[in-house]
Amino acid sequence: MEDTTTITNRSDFAQWAIERARAIMGEEGADLALAAQGGNEETIRAAGNALGSAISEALLEVFDALLDGAD
Repeated sequence: MEDTTTITNRSDFAQWAIERARAIMGEEGADLALAAQGGNEETIRAAGNALGSAISEALLEVFDALLDGAD
């Protein structure tokens, strides 16, 4: 189940973005750091791609919410 956040102003959005970035870095950034310490190129690439995908998904989540709110 997803949490719903109501964003009514720039400050709300900034807070959401900070919390989301922390969550992404906690989930995916740790894997990238571990891969960089001792992994091979493929492991590092996979961890970097996972981090990039998580960031893209978060941005699309916001975009989709903006479209839903415009209706």
